[in-house]
Amino acid sequence: MGRVGVLSGGPSNEREISLMSGRAVYASLIKEGVDAFLIDVGDDIYDILKKTKIDTAFIALHGRFGEDGTVQKILEDMKIPYTGSGPKASKAALDKALTKAILERSGIPVPRYIIFKKDDFRIEDCHDLGFPVVVKPHLEGSSIGLSVAKAKDELPDAIDKAFQYGELALVEEHVAGREITVGILDDEPLPVIEIVTRGNLYDYEAKYADSETRYLVPAPIDEETAMEAQSLGKRSHLALGCRCFSRIDMMMDSSSKIFVLEANTIPGMTERSLLPKAAQAIGLSFGNLCIRLIENALKG
Repeated sequence: MGRVGVLSGGPSNEREISLMSGRAVYASLIKEGVDAFLIDVGDDIYDILKKTKIDTAFIALHGRFGEDGTVQKILEDMKIPYTGSGPKASKAALDKALTKAILERSGIPVPRYIIFKKDDFRIEDCHDLGFPVVVKPHLEGSSIGLSVAKAKDELPDAIDKAFQYGELALVEEHVAGREITVGILDDEPLPVIEIVTRGNLYDYEAKYADSETRYLVPAPIDEETAMEAQSLGKRSHLALGCRCFSRIDMMMDSSSKIFVLEANTIPGMTERSLLPKAAQAIGLSFGNLCIRLIENALKG
């Protein structure tokens, strides 16, 4: 494998989460005997990559710069193999509005939604969605900037919060039901995971702070529904042009109809993270998962 640079940190709002992923990946690679180097990515990324002389990059950068195709393009220009999807798929998956459009064109069910542009929108345009609605920035991950507006009077604050993170806000129909996710590895679906939270909302606190958040692997759903979720996960992964691995988040309503919410081209990579949990369910340890991702990067 040569020398593997684990790229983490970065300038996005998910910097701290990225550092956690990077440290976990780095520690696992060292344990597996890989010549790994942990890199905290800054504005001097070109100089860092030249000085460290890495042979392969393991991208553990979440959010903008890491998941929007920017660092992927830099690595391609420098002819350094890297883990995960290419620039085009990365950009499409991070952009929630673009993701929705691509999935809809592919016949993949998504919740009804409307896109608001900062300083040019009418709140009443989304009233047909009913309440509650989910409001989120279109270019953030880890539920940053996400709110649930349960009534009309809560909507302005939720929209203002989303606009703190960009020029577009996504207002989405709230699908009441069970939250599930499907990890993709080697372009094939892993076992379905159900996420059970204390407050019925898988927000930032539930993901990274609440010890009562539970992850059920495999999800306690019937085989037919699980296969449908896995099929939608794989179809979404391929429709967006993702490569090797990703994680597709979904909601399942009371009639077991599944809606795809979004895709993550660089899902979290810690022991608490969902893709490693799904890989563990098929007997793949965290260390071996990291090795597998690097091997796929080297295959091109």
